[in-house]
Amino acid sequence: MNNHEIDYRIVGEEMQYVEVELDPNETAIAEAGSFMMMDEGVEMSTIFGDGSNSGPNTNFFGKLLSAGKRVLTGESLFMTTYTNMGQGKKHVSFAAPYPGKIIALDLMRLGGRVTCQKDSFLCAAKGVAIGIEFQRKLGTGLFGGEGFIMQKLEGDGMAFVHAGGHVLERELIPGEILKIDTGCIVAFTHGVSYDIQFVGGIKNTLFGGEGVFFATLRGPGKVWIQTLPISRLAGRILSYGTYNRKEEGSILGGLGNLLDGDGM
Repeated sequence: MNNHEIDYRIVGEEMQYVEVELDPNETAIAEAGSFMMMDEGVEMSTIFGDGSNSGPNTNFFGKLLSAGKRVLTGESLFMTTYTNMGQGKKHVSFAAPYPGKIIALDLMRLGGRVTCQKDSFLCAAKGVAIGIEFQRKLGTGLFGGEGFIMQKLEGDGMAFVHAGGHVLERELIPGEILKIDTGCIVAFTHGVSYDIQFVGGIKNTLFGGEGVFFATLRGPGKVWIQTLPISRLAGRILSYGTYNRKEEGSILGGLGNLLDGDGM
């Protein structure tokens, strides 16, 4: 294996965290903000990019290009490494950013490459490359929304991504097509092809309520699906906080809001 071999356990139900076990000199990498806790003897360090191309033959321009691609997915140019510099096994834990599930991806068993939503990556073994995946088809670029620019995880080690709500794992046979909201896609393996399809019919366009485009995934390969995309959750919270509700106010006035806790 080219990547560091790490053991792990996922703890919790709705607000999970992953505890990574590091042997001496083993390293895990993570996005800023995902750190939860670590044992004495684990050393933190900030690196440029993901550390997968930090060999002696890699020039600065190559590192800059690799790190710069991450900016397009909304991530930082830098990542944090956690290395066991002590004796014996040490542990470092990374927490999920919102309610949902943490998915463990063994890249060696998944063909060495997984494409995932740009905000789903949590942490990985050092050596896993976190890059960018453009969906190149014209329809996807024009209407793809969340699914147009995605993250690409490559290597032969463990990587961990986070999904909102409940997670469904689906195995697509060759030629099988799954139609899905772009935000509900968490990740899919290399053999799965991705495109955007128009929802036909004037009723669907005007009154469907689900938008006029959705993603199509064609097998073979494995797909991970989430029931609560963070964009959908954020949109509901925003609309609830800014919407001038009439259901109580039109009859009860301020009393209705006071009874349900919104009168303060």
